Amino acid sequence: MEAQDPRFDPLLYHFKMPLHGVYYPLGFPLEIATNSHNVLDAATESWRNFRQIFPNRPLQFRIGVLDGGPADCPPAPVLRANRSLLARVADAENFAISDAKHGDAFAWLTRSAVEDQAYLRWYFIEGVVWDLLDTYLTPIQAACVQLHERGVLLCGEAGAGKSSLALACALKGWKYLSDDSSRLVRGQRELVVLGNPYQMRFRESAAELFPQLRNLPLTNRAGGEVGLQLATADAPEIDTVTQASVDYIVFLKREPNGPARLAEFPKDRALRRFEQVLLWGGPETIDAHKRSLLRLLSAEIFELRYSDLSSAVERLEFLVQERQTTAMGTLGF
Repeated sequence: MEAQDPRFDPLLYHFKMPLHGVYYPLGFPLEIATNSHNVLDAATESWRNFRQIFPNRPLQFRIGVLDGGPADCPPAPVLRANRSLLARVADAENFAISDAKHGDAFAWLTRSAVEDQAYLRWYFIEGVVWDLLDTYLTPIQAACVQLHERGVLLCGEAGAGKSSLALACALKGWKYLSDDSSRLVRGQRELVVLGNPYQMRFRESAAELFPQLRNLPLTNRAGGEVGLQLATADAPEIDTVTQASVDYIVFLKREPNGPARLAEFPKDRALRRFEQVLLWGGPETIDAHKRSLLRLLSAEIFELRYSDLSSAVERLEFLVQERQTTAMGTLGF
């Protein structure tokens, strides 16, 4: 029987990836293997500010880059899932597969994809790694800010003002954790959320509300939209935290006019809203997410109806300070 040619590798299973990098997105170890310096540069730009917090087994991400393909940057990828597998497919030559059960992923990209760093970071470096982090974390569509060591999740549909209200809070002295994507740590007694406090992303219209955003360049956003990105390191007036407790959950609802006001929000409605983002992961992972979300409901839950950011921030400050005063009185201070 004739021996197989060792060079025969139609699946690129033995493709050499001699470049390696170790990063700590949200504090979890991640190992990237690739054949492209552009990939490591993009990963460094995305995750360089994070340090290891959790001793978990490293997530694994292999990214192969091939010559050829169209000269233009690929389109935004389409996402499809089956149990614990998630596919991001831009075209036949630019795609990634993530496995949330085992915490690993691989991608094949063309030169044109990795030469556009904004595209590479948004859709593949950060997009795939956020998917892999669901191995350990439960996703929550919410911004998070902190005042007097009390964490507040700002929840709502797209356009509810989560990122803008988070920035408004930060400019009033709150500590900032995340703008639109928080992650609840599973397997801990405390309700602890993580996020990316080193950048804030906004719709282009946010520049009308904040002078700090008016000179920022437009960057790619999900769905092919463009938006604004603020590095918090360039805004010294903003204090940040890398994790926060969840003491209050606030669902946002904009109104055309009237003062900001809080009302209690039913826990069953909150759970249904949270579960809307549990779109993949396999039965075991989905069950783990749901158990975490049930624990999350032990926080106080409200709806905030507001027409302007200033009154919304004031109402949230009153909530935190009122509860803190009550707690101190209960303890006899």
